[in-house]
Amino acid sequence: MWLAVIAVLIGLAILVWSADVFIDGATALAKKLNVPSFLIGVIILGLGTSAPEMVVSVLAALEGSPELALGNAYGSNIINIALVLGATALISPIIIHKGIIKRDLPILLIITALAAWQLRDGQLSIVDGLVLLALLVVVLGIQIVLSVREGSSHKVDDIDDNKIVEHRAVDDALSAADSEPSLMRGLWALFLGLTMLVASSRAIVWGAVELATLWGLSELIIGLTIVAVGTSLPELVASLSAARKGEHDMALGNIIGSNIFNTLGVVGLAAVIAPISASPIILSRDVLAMSAITLLLVVLCGAAFIRHRPFGRGSGAALMLFFVGYTLWLMQTVNM
Repeated sequence: MWLAVIAVLIGLAILVWSADVFIDGATALAKKLNVPSFLIGVIILGLGTSAPEMVVSVLAALEGSPELALGNAYGSNIINIALVLGATALISPIIIHKGIIKRDLPILLIITALAAWQLRDGQLSIVDGLVLLALLVVVLGIQIVLSVREGSSHKVDDIDDNKIVEHRAVDDALSAADSEPSLMRGLWALFLGLTMLVASSRAIVWGAVELATLWGLSELIIGLTIVAVGTSLPELVASLSAARKGEHDMALGNIIGSNIFNTLGVVGLAAVIAPISASPIILSRDVLAMSAITLLLVVLCGAAFIRHRPFGRGSGAALMLFFVGYTLWLMQTVNM
């Protein structure tokens, strides 16, 4: 028991520390490479924090349980938006930029609709998996090209003249101080932070499962609560750390990127390894919930952008309520 308690406590401490290191490394990399923070959030943070889902899903497919991979990916998508983004918005409101409304959220919505359409017959074939993986490459290419292109005009459109002068002064100072070792330090911080982020999340999940078992909780409850939330701990802590440091684009980009990787990369790879037959409950409950929460995110972000307000505590509370409702629905349907 004490070993489990120590694992949880030490895991939490390392989790918080590694998230700071991870975000600092990502921020330094964005400045060094002169690319938007949102792009770093979508690609590096999104891919990196989806590592637990990727590992779990690949192992599940290899062991002959591809449906587990599907449930893991879609369940993580729901938790990422409802719990992770909801909690982040409650603690630190997020600024919504035009590019997110015009490009990134529509892409996520289209990908979610494609996932639902592919599962209309309850099957995901190898061809379906290859289509998802190919689309992932296309989406990443679009994100890179458009984000870099918008990065140069964003300063002119969204920052007043005084801030431009100040920004240039900071850039000049950074350019004078930057050298090749600083890039390597940023990459090292990114790698170290991500490694410790995933490892500490695993330690917390293991310790929590051990404690829950000792307390007499069923494996079903453990799986629906501790393990489900545990695989999203990297996204949660990384997004909270990014928002706390003022990197709002990176926080939102982390969630959007992670969901894109889960839907296209995680599910696509699992389907290529082994065709997936989805039970009807996944279609009527999980895919429906994933589509609904994605649509709700688009509506809330659009409303915040139109009203020239941040994605704040009201939106965060709405997402958190959705998470509570989905969890209750999940437990009720499982008991049935």
